[in-house]
Amino acid sequence: MKSTPVAYLFWFFGLIGVSGIHRFYVGRYWTGALWLVTFGLLGIGQIIDLFLIPGMVREANLEERVERMEALTGRRF
Repeated sequence: MKSTPVAYLFWFFGLIGVSGIHRFYVGRYWTGALWLVTFGLLGIGQIIDLFLIPGMVREANLEERVERMEALTGRRF
């Protein structure tokens, strides 16, 4: 399970130069790579993510739960 405080900690690293790590943490690899290359969309995307992180973590945790249920039951929902 992903943690919102950990995601915010990774987001903070973006403020000191390593943007996008929080997106890799929640499984958004393509946008994480984009954030790394563009320095968090020149900082604008990094600020917007301050408000989007809780939803990204919630979505990542939900996807993980669905995958576990599918593995246990052997069928797709």
